[in-house]
Amino acid sequence: VQLQASGGGLVQAGGSLRLSCVASGRALKDYGIGWFRQAPGKEREVVSTITRSGGSAYYTDSVKGRFTISRDNAKNTVYLQMDSLKPEDTAVYYCAGKRMYPSPTLKYNYWGQGTLVTVSS
Repeated sequence: VQLQASGGGLVQAGGSLRLSCVASGRALKDYGIGWFRQAPGKEREVVSTITRSGGSAYYTDSVKGRFTISRDNAKNTVYLQMDSLKPEDTAVYYCAGKRMYPSPTLKYNYWGQGTLVTVSS
């Protein structure tokens, strides 16, 4: 499966963005999906994950209540709705997939290219 992330951009603090992760090559429904981010000078971290059916999701503490992950398997797309954005959310955001349970780790087999999110204060 190939994954392509998009939707990043420049937004003011308190604003919103919606990221999309589109799959091609294989059906997205067969993959658990995670969103990750890497800020300048920092390690890549897990932001959110969603199971293949969409029935279960994980959020890292710093985004709980502000970010929402969802998926539309018919459109082969996973979304990350980001509200109440903060300058510390500035990072390159990546989506990744794995056939197994989407654990909140970096151990994913298929990675998309990143999309840059910049939040100004």
